Amino acid sequence: MRGVKLLIGLVLLVAAVGGGWWLARVAVGVEGSTTTVEAVATTTTATSTTTAPTTTSTSLTTTTTIPFARFGDARTVGQQVGSVDGLTMFRGNPTRTFYGEGPVPNDPVVLWTYPDSAMCGRSTVAGETDLWCGTGWTGQPVVWTRPDGITEVIIGAYDYAVHFINADTGQDTRTPFRTGDLVKGSGSLDPDGYPLYYFGSRDNNLRILALDRGDPVELWSVNANIVNGMWNNDWDSDPVIIDDIMFEGGENSYFFAFKLNRSYDADGHVTVDPQPLVEIPAFTDELVRTFGRAQSIEMSVAVYENRVYFANSAGRVVGLDLSQIDDGIAPVVFDYWDGDDTDATITVDAEGMLYLGIELEKFNARSEEVGQVIKLDPYTDGDPLVWGVAVPPASSTDDGGVWATPALGDGVLYVATHPGKLLAIDTETGEVTWSDEIGWHAWSSPVIVDDTLIQSVNCGVGGALRAYDLSDPRQPQEIWQTDAVGGCIESTPAVWRGRIYVGSRDGYFYAFGEK
Repeated sequence: MRGVKLLIGLVLLVAAVGGGWWLARVAVGVEGSTTTVEAVATTTTATSTTTAPTTTSTSLTTTTTIPFARFGDARTVGQQVGSVDGLTMFRGNPTRTFYGEGPVPNDPVVLWTYPDSAMCGRSTVAGETDLWCGTGWTGQPVVWTRPDGITEVIIGAYDYAVHFINADTGQDTRTPFRTGDLVKGSGSLDPDGYPLYYFGSRDNNLRILALDRGDPVELWSVNANIVNGMWNNDWDSDPVIIDDIMFEGGENSYFFAFKLNRSYDADGHVTVDPQPLVEIPAFTDELVRTFGRAQSIEMSVAVYENRVYFANSAGRVVGLDLSQIDDGIAPVVFDYWDGDDTDATITVDAEGMLYLGIELEKFNARSEEVGQVIKLDPYTDGDPLVWGVAVPPASSTDDGGVWATPALGDGVLYVATHPGKLLAIDTETGEVTWSDEIGWHAWSSPVIVDDTLIQSVNCGVGGALRAYDLSDPRQPQEIWQTDAVGGCIESTPAVWRGRIYVGSRDGYFYAFGEK
């Protein structure tokens, strides 16, 4: 296992020579960007018959600032990143381990509902046209404090639009931005303070909007047909922006990295000039021969140290080396097959271990071998599988497995399963220490704020939110449950300073808070 703790003297030596990246690899648990080494002050008294002079050595303090690795390291796991005051991307940071900021309401009720009429649109998949309403998987909103002090919520919805909402009043802050089809996944606000919003739509376009001109203005878009991809041209994946590079996966089964070239023009308006760095297929010829064209990337990519991770609908889990990404080079350094469709986003812990939720649809030998919740060591030369937990279907006519992204707690992984259980799994051993019934079709990802876990429940009978106290992480205790809203909550809630924001399939978006 990695993460072996070394003596502090060795840590400081390595940190001074190798920087934050190496520190994160060998000394998980050393937090903060400053390490102070303080010499012990010693006092010596000279004995004399006439005087007793005292000499005191001065205290010597040496401060070594350890830089963060370019693409994040152990110290960014579980932490807010960037300069923006808010929740700027799906699950809060590139390792998908920051869930929001408290306090968590003690007895939440609906404070407002948005909008006045349901957000619905018709969309066609595989030749069938259906009515879609509200927000869906993954659908976590952005919540941020704007420069003018307004707290703004940003959501993409099934009415073909991105909506901008005043968090206090539930009213529009800007005119909604219209697209040509559903907005299905989560979007990202630029974490470095540029007034930019990044999102994809089922109209085949990945877009960047400027937010410094009053109403949102499209600065750039790219169509999924720029490559000869697989499956379809949706953009469910939430973009990650780090150091002027946007990382994104497409349902066309390609991974993309774009150099953004963010700047401002002579009038002070934000500008971008994205240039492609890499376009890498997530499929292999062997997987296509075995599973056909169902090879899409629907999860949001995860980034840790000099690696980006993603998986596709055929169960291929990929890690790319980013050390030469500026030169358009990103070789595959990790390649694993988990056996089935993997849409839940990979979660990365402070040791660089990967946690995956996998669907159970194909019912093949590999799925039976590895399980549907797995921990992988992407650095080992041997078998990466550390442990696996099976998630069978609730009935012979349904699927099993996981669509929700797991949440990392204190030595425990919390996973909502499609058959309808919330699991607590020991991250070291893979032992399931606790479970609770939360209702079938639990696709909303759990979030943890202030030792409280919040989970969408009872999807089939209206949808509600439930909270658990994590004072004992291995045995959560239910503390409250909201009244049901009008539809299933597939989206992931955003917890921010006393409020919980989440959309439902009933067509509406809700703010919960204290009575």
